[in-house]
Amino acid sequence: MIIVTGANGFIGSAMVWELNQAGITDIICVDSVSLEKRNLLKKVQYSQFFEAGELWSYLMSDEAKKKVSWVIHMGACSSTTETDWSFLYSNNFQYTQRLFEWCTQYRKSIIYASSAATYGAGENGFNDSFDPEKLKPLNLYGESKVIMDRWALKQSMFPENWYGVKFFNVFGPNEYEKGSMASVAFKAFHQIAATSELGLFKSYNAQYADGEQLRDFIYVKDVTRWMKELMDKKPESGIYNMGFGKARSWLDMAKALFEAMKKPLSLKWLEMPDNIKGQYQYFTEADMTKWRNAGLSEPQWPLEKAINDYVTNYLSQQDPWL
Repeated sequence: MIIVTGANGFIGSAMVWELNQAGITDIICVDSVSLEKRNLLKKVQYSQFFEAGELWSYLMSDEAKKKVSWVIHMGACSSTTETDWSFLYSNNFQYTQRLFEWCTQYRKSIIYASSAATYGAGENGFNDSFDPEKLKPLNLYGESKVIMDRWALKQSMFPENWYGVKFFNVFGPNEYEKGSMASVAFKAFHQIAATSELGLFKSYNAQYADGEQLRDFIYVKDVTRWMKELMDKKPESGIYNMGFGKARSWLDMAKALFEAMKKPLSLKWLEMPDNIKGQYQYFTEADMTKWRNAGLSEPQWPLEKAINDYVTNYLSQQDPWL
């Protein structure tokens, strides 16, 4: 039996789909958002659904202690603009900490979502072996993630296997309910569909031309496949980056979208809001050395292939869910 938290959200629901592809359906889905409010699980198979607060009593049951093998903890507040620190501390750190301790006590395994936001401006690079004590996130969301990494590494007792995974710019099917935190790929598709034009932020850094700001874009199907690979291969426990490992520009993404949508490229350049300028990242690129050294697989979805799959098989469909 596998527990997936954040299962009614983007990566969590995609992970349930990934487990189903491997024939696994004995899954406990957990989320703070009820299925009545939204349902990203309507096309997948699972055994039970709990709202986030209900999980703790279940974990004390004999069934959970005996049958659960893995906790895949994707549940979190993912807003990089959230300013309520007590909410982030409780939701992103303490909840994860409690699950980690339960897995340690009952010899279970856990994957929890960290974030590339922990790297801040990238002044120390994007190396998952770098001491998280020295990282300086640019926002409270990143801070709420890095304190979990710091805490986990200091423990003297651990779960059977544990992995903190640092997601870079993840995009793909099932992100439809993320609102302002949805990927640029998702927002751009709808903007292009409505206006045949795409607005991108100007660059305010002389080292980068407009549209040449760089990001490590990673397709959600690589992310979920990799988490399943961690479960199967059980490499050394610790913190791992999950990015493509090669930065691409916003212009590259725009070109891929227009091509997949069979429309001519048409861009306009937008002024960046003042509240974003101070924490804007011009370059992110996951260092995947540790991942490769552990004998784990290369990504299978380069940007153009991923965008084409996303547009053709999901965004353009009446029923776009995984």
